[in-house]
Amino acid sequence: METFKTRGIILRTTNYGDTSVICSVYTEIFGVQSYIMKGVRKGTKKSAPKVNYYQPASILEMIVYHNPLKQLQFVKDIQWGILYQQVSSNVVRNTVAMYIIELLQHSLKQPEAHPELYYLAEDTLKQLDTGNDTLAANLPLYFMLHLSSELGFRITDNFSSLNTVLDLKEGEYITDVPPHPYYITDQPAQLISDLSRIQFYNDLENFKVNRDLRRQALYALQDYFKLHIADFGDLKSYAILQQILG
Repeated sequence: METFKTRGIILRTTNYGDTSVICSVYTEIFGVQSYIMKGVRKGTKKSAPKVNYYQPASILEMIVYHNPLKQLQFVKDIQWGILYQQVSSNVVRNTVAMYIIELLQHSLKQPEAHPELYYLAEDTLKQLDTGNDTLAANLPLYFMLHLSSELGFRITDNFSSLNTVLDLKEGEYITDVPPHPYYITDQPAQLISDLSRIQFYNDLENFKVNRDLRRQALYALQDYFKLHIADFGDLKSYAILQQILG
């Protein structure tokens, strides 16, 4: 069977049998795929178990077998794509990473490849590992705005002194409150507009945001995703993220 080299982000890992795991992986060239990793929970005389490779948010270099007719694929070899310096050990950054991973789990409904979206996710996790604390706190909002754009329902940034109401159903700013409850106004609405204009991660490092304001905007964007992705559901990591970020 032909093998392929691809990068991948671990989304979810489930134990299988006594020594193996099944991983949901967001890959660069195949989209979301399920792989069985045999024997990785059991060490040998010469090496420790390799289960650490398969923690959610791990970025890997993979050589895989791929059969489009099968739901469960096999891996020939894996190596670290990046070794985190802070994401794995820092509570705040790990919590943000788990939120990003859960967003991907709920948003990626089809297995098809989407390289630009993959690069967005990988770059976001890399920046989370190397950026300052302000960047880490702003990253969930920034990532959601760019993720929605890649998924095809970008918010139109037409915020102005007249258009101060963000209609979450329509994804645009309007003048008057709409006849439904899915909208935000004032500072949270302006915050989303300001963030949508930021194109470079480095600019997030000096973007100071009030914690309560950030919380309101984040909650609104979750509603936005629920309105535009069928069966999006609730994010379990949201409550933990709010606790950690204050």
